[in-house]
Order: sequence, then structure tokens, then C-alpha cells
Amino acid sequence: MDTKALVSKLAIQLGRDSADVEKCINGFAEILVEAMQNDDSLNIPAFGSFEPKLKAERVSVHPATGVKLLVPPKLTVAFKPSASLKQKLR
Repeated sequence: MDTKALVSKLAIQLGRDSADVEKCINGFAEILVEAMQNDDSLNIPAFGSFEPKLKAERVSVHPATGVKLLVPPKLTVAFKPSASLKQKLR
């Protein structure tokens, strides 16, 4: 499902204008980015939690040339679904 389909489906389900729903989704994304940059987790009951994870610095080998490269550490986001969401998907 792409963003446009998500916005229209939520707008119909909530009885709201598509522009308002799109603002809410964009606002959520901004809050999520801010929380991850501040090393905070974001927990949504009955859905799951988003946690920042720092990938350590590592050495990678280019497969074609065999040259070793140093990959710097980077911040990623891990999602852990809640128990109720897992149960609903079974």
C-alpha cells in the first residue's frame, strides 16, 4: 500500500478530509524522526514500538575488487510489534 492509498483509506475510515489525514501522517513521521535522533523509543499501544539502534562501525569487503572499506557507525530504527498485533496476524 502506498501513501496515497493509506491516506484515502484512513480518511474514509475516520470521516476526515484527506489533507488532514496526510498532515497527521507527516506529523507522526516528524515526531518519530525527532524521537530517534534524541535516542528515545516510541511506543504505540496495541501496535508496537520503534527503537533507535546504533549499528557499529565495521569493515566491509567490495565483492568485485576485494578492497576493504571501513563502514562508519549509523543510526537505524528497529520495529518490534506488540503481542496483541502478533496475535491478530496469526
